Amino acid sequence: MERQILTQEEINALLKGSEDDSPQLSLMQKDALGEIGNISYGTASTALSELLNKRVVIDTPTVVLTTQRELKKQHPIPYVVVEVDYKAGLVGSNVLIMKIADAAIIADLMMGKDGSNPKQNLEQIELSAVGESMNQMVGNAATSLSTLFGQRIDVDPPRIKIVDLANEEPIISDLDLDSEVVVVSFKLQIDGLVDSELMLVIPYQLAIELAEKLIAETQVTAAAAASFTPPIEPVAEERIDQVAADQQPIPEPSQPLSQPNQPSPPMAEPIYDTPPAAASPAPAPINYRTEVKTPVMIQPAQFGPIGNGKNVKETGNIGLILDVPLQVTVELGGTKMKIKDILDLGIGSIIELDKLAGDPVDVYVNGKMIAKGEVVVIDENFGIKITDIISPIERANTLQ
Repeated sequence: MERQILTQEEINALLKGSEDDSPQLSLMQKDALGEIGNISYGTASTALSELLNKRVVIDTPTVVLTTQRELKKQHPIPYVVVEVDYKAGLVGSNVLIMKIADAAIIADLMMGKDGSNPKQNLEQIELSAVGESMNQMVGNAATSLSTLFGQRIDVDPPRIKIVDLANEEPIISDLDLDSEVVVVSFKLQIDGLVDSELMLVIPYQLAIELAEKLIAETQVTAAAAASFTPPIEPVAEERIDQVAADQQPIPEPSQPLSQPNQPSPPMAEPIYDTPPAAASPAPAPINYRTEVKTPVMIQPAQFGPIGNGKNVKETGNIGLILDVPLQVTVELGGTKMKIKDILDLGIGSIIELDKLAGDPVDVYVNGKMIAKGEVVVIDENFGIKITDIISPIERANTLQ
């Protein structure tokens, strides 16, 4: 039996077929992923800027298809890894990767410092501060995706940790090291303090889903724009009745005018735009019909004022719920503090509230303010003496 030897063309065809089976990204898909990253994390940079009170720029994304193993080989140093899971709209997770030095500056700014001398080793407090900033970023990014795709997209609170990319631990825990991922790299700048890189790692299947969603949205929009034809306004035809109304002859006076010692002149002929022919007899009067349109009366809607509710009678079966318990709370006041000030709190620290001594306190029922009152002491317990009841109209105004 003769051995069949493959030709070079057959070998090339087999190799080409195996290459076609491997995951790939088209140029259009790369552009779509870059646009998604630009829109979502461009918005996230605004949230981070407000949080740090510094100018933050996240832009110029580049898109690369690789594997987790190859990515770890290219960056064999410890990084801060923020893993984000989708809980609505999308299935899967993605990962943000930033350098430890950049995360330390963000933590320093979050704790009220200037970021010029951050800690070299991040402890749990610093990681929590960075996690809060990343939480704000990914929340705004998810909101941008919701607007872009026209559907609700929500994420779980991010998980933050330090990962040494030199070890065998996968970056995305749900995937093995040889799984394909799409890496979107952004330029990260923070007001002269940071000029670095922020990497977004997306599983291949999720990246394809995002890209195809945007491509489909773009094609639908383009098709709608191409098929749109502006309406042609119909040529207005002059109505005979209207023309007749505009060309009514001048009415004859009821009594001719006369001058003293002069005979009365003959009756004046009606004046027409086009004089009648000399030999033509006087035309018979034409009875033109005029159309009188009744004006439409437009009046603003009027509503009666909301009463104070004191004389409103109980209606319906309200007696069935009179024994339902409600949570009544009293708020003495509140204030806003920076993370740095909260971390400095200790035994004996005093927190100044935004209310003066003697001011009435607010009384809430199930989170809704219904009254104001004064703090009193009843048998060694605190109590509230009601001094003012919030009227229904005032409660309605708070909803506007």
